[in-house]
Amino acid sequence: MTGTNGNKRLCMRGRPWLWLILSLASVTIDQISKWLCVTYLKPVSSVTLIPGLLKLTYLQNEGAAFGSLSDHRWIFMIFSTVAIIGVTFYLLFLSEQNRWLRASLALIVGGGIGNMIDRISLGYVIDMIDFYGIWPYIFNVADSCVCVGAGIMVLYCGLELYREYKQGSNKADENSLSESDGDKA
Repeated sequence: MTGTNGNKRLCMRGRPWLWLILSLASVTIDQISKWLCVTYLKPVSSVTLIPGLLKLTYLQNEGAAFGSLSDHRWIFMIFSTVAIIGVTFYLLFLSEQNRWLRASLALIVGGGIGNMIDRISLGYVIDMIDFYGIWPYIFNVADSCVCVGAGIMVLYCGLELYREYKQGSNKADENSLSESDGDKA
């Protein structure tokens, strides 16, 4: 957006409140699920929901994704904070108008904030979703938001690259047709 004196300034694009609500909803659902986990699951440790496939298991994860970097907690927290701020800034001020891209960023921010709340307040992240029959790791709602957001972003970027490839291919075909028409004349 350009000001009255011709200087460019940052402005919020689209409907930033919509993306903030999606991020806030992700954080809220994550924190409620963790509170329920501590209140009801921690005393019993684990509850099987689908035998051989899914159970809820209380776990205190002191590391990053899947327990990695547990000895470097502060480095990971600083990196996560910078990433959350950067993605939020991009989401609100710089990203294009595409809803899928913005939804993916909002989910990633919400998941990042959900886990950051645990790291700051508890010193660890509470995990509970355990697909023990097919997946060796236990995760939580915030992790799911980050993964789903990243998946949407990958699909969006892949579709955009494919669309650009097809447009470039169509233009090349049109150019070769027009050149061959010129050869006939």
